[in-house]
Amino acid sequence: MQCSHLLSYREEAKRVLFGGSMFVPDIPSLQRWLELAWSKGFDVSGALHFDNRICGSKRWIGTTECAALLRSFGLKARIVDFAPKKSKSMYLSVPGSAIAPKVKSYGPMDRYVVKKGGSGKGKAVDSHSSNSSRISKGAVLMEWVWNYFSDNRLNVSSGVHMTNKGPLYFQHEGHSRTIVGIQRRLLGTTFTPQYNLLILDPADFTRAIEKALIEKRGWEGYLKRGAHTLTCPEYQMLYVDNGIADGEELEKLKTIDSHFVEF
Repeated sequence: MQCSHLLSYREEAKRVLFGGSMFVPDIPSLQRWLELAWSKGFDVSGALHFDNRICGSKRWIGTTECAALLRSFGLKARIVDFAPKKSKSMYLSVPGSAIAPKVKSYGPMDRYVVKKGGSGKGKAVDSHSSNSSRISKGAVLMEWVWNYFSDNRLNVSSGVHMTNKGPLYFQHEGHSRTIVGIQRRLLGTTFTPQYNLLILDPADFTRAIEKALIEKRGWEGYLKRGAHTLTCPEYQMLYVDNGIADGEELEKLKTIDSHFVEF
């Protein structure tokens, strides 16, 4: 789904993705493209995990393999990790962790991490703020997704808004889905936000979803997922920034990194 969107809406992606073929290859071909990405030096540790071979196998791949594949074409695939504080040392993006560089750095996802200041206005902060521990796990992830699709416009008016943002690859416990949007309702006199993710699940039949959408009946059961459904201990997301990397920037993309959000 991520590749289909890139080919449909990103002109720069059309020219580079899968050799400019303008279509999404089948699974065996995608596996071969991933092996080519590994051979170019993208995600060396991930390649070693699979012994540099994936073509023809039925082994599971995940967010990092998707990032390596997309980055090999110069696409700026970004990974966000949502996990408990105790897992910090397991992520390369966390300053001061056992395996992280000693330089304090933040990724481009910082602009979607928001907390409320005294004035009630949102302001960007790093994801390790102690405030995040006071917010429920579901709210942390939901607010990040809302800020991503709304581009940090916290006071978006009511109604349906089409954005130019790509979908989010959503990985958890051996299964991946695609977040294509988010719904927000402001409840009560305090205008407390209530969110629902709009998710496409490859386990659902396309014809059934299409029928429900056309008839405007039962589609919520297929697409809408509230905060109470976010019960997994960890989640990963992937999205693709605009532009094509080359030179030094492309070389840096060979190392798969992520942004850690305390969950």
